[in-house]
Amino acid sequence: MSRTEKKTTETEAALRTYVLSVMVNNHFGVLTRISGLFARRGYNINSLTVGETQDERISRMTIRGVGDDHTVEQIKNQLSKVEDVISLTELYPTDAVFRELYLVKVAANDENRAYVLQIAGIFKAKAVDVTDSTITFEVSGDGEKLSSFYDNMQKYGILEMARTGLTAMKRG
Repeated sequence: MSRTEKKTTETEAALRTYVLSVMVNNHFGVLTRISGLFARRGYNINSLTVGETQDERISRMTIRGVGDDHTVEQIKNQLSKVEDVISLTELYPTDAVFRELYLVKVAANDENRAYVLQIAGIFKAKAVDVTDSTITFEVSGDGEKLSSFYDNMQKYGILEMARTGLTAMKRG
């Protein structure tokens, strides 16, 4: 292995997925400032959800990305300097609940409808729209469950899919 190949492999191995829960003041321009910070520094956001908390003056931003430890620390340091950031927590699967929601429109005709509904039942997916040729399901859960649902429905024909970003909350 050449020196360049070894360096690339070591760099790739250091990358990890991170999830940040950021409590911010709920007013105009905060999302722009936060996303602008990521853009200016060349950091990609894989998933971003924002919504009011139990206090309408505060919103929770859940940000998922990929980076090495140094990059994640830089992001956390930069975010903590933003005036509207109230608190910032990195969440881990061992101490947090992660969920996402999919809407999946599946081809469903007379021949396969029963099978499609049976699979949906296994995943506790809810039919939210039904036509002669399609069924649209709402399914929520962790990434593994949603990927498995998607894979199982793919053989029947996924016509359309929409997904929320990841949302998360610390346990306890």
